[in-house]
Amino acid sequence: MKALILAAGYATRLYPLTRDRAKPLLPVGGRPIIDYIADALDAVGEIDRIFVVTNSRFAASFEAWAGSRRGRAPVTVVDDGTASDDDKRGAIGDILFVIEREGIDDDLFIVAGDNLFDLDLRRIAAFARERGPVIAAYDIGDREAARRYGIVAVDGDGRIVDFREKPQDPPSTLASLGMYLIPRGKVRLFGVYAAEGNNLDQPGNFVRWLYPREPVHAYVFSGVWYDIGDLEMYRKADALYTARRVKTN
Repeated sequence: MKALILAAGYATRLYPLTRDRAKPLLPVGGRPIIDYIADALDAVGEIDRIFVVTNSRFAASFEAWAGSRRGRAPVTVVDDGTASDDDKRGAIGDILFVIEREGIDDDLFIVAGDNLFDLDLRRIAAFARERGPVIAAYDIGDREAARRYGIVAVDGDGRIVDFREKPQDPPSTLASLGMYLIPRGKVRLFGVYAAEGNNLDQPGNFVRWLYPREPVHAYVFSGVWYDIGDLEMYRKADALYTARRVKTN
């Protein structure tokens, strides 16, 4: 199994914090956000390499981070060759770029680089072995707040029956976490999706295209989850993780 952390965005909503630093490298509780993600992926024993896809502006910073990391799975940083918001590939474009460049023919665990969570990713890996393609979801419990996220609806077996990006009329309060486990035999479908001329930005667009064609299930968890999209959320996450560090010490 391979893992891919998406870290090629420019996070303009977090300026000035992200003007000269990639969002996944922002410190939370004294450590970069990406540290927590990589640690969680390291716990999945099947993962034998972690790829981090980023842009030309921040590639050197991620290389420095990877060089200092002492995790189990080796890290490869992939520069997608873009330099600004104007020429970015989009998240799906970056996924396809890494798949093709690195010749990935394996199960693929994809995680957005601005996610903070306390979910044991081994549970998703086990769930995917039984169900096939899986996304992680979190019940935010508020339909008004659901308008800001990719929202899924599921049947009694957890199979996705609806997916909408930032819907005005949310079909549920289950938010996609930006975390996807795609089995080896289905990874090629990113290429099929792109060849049809579909939108290469939000990964949710791929899920919306996929679920009518293939069974896709949602693994719903409760616990801590922060989608670091703005300064308010970043400060809340930093406060919580700092308090945890102080308590542990």
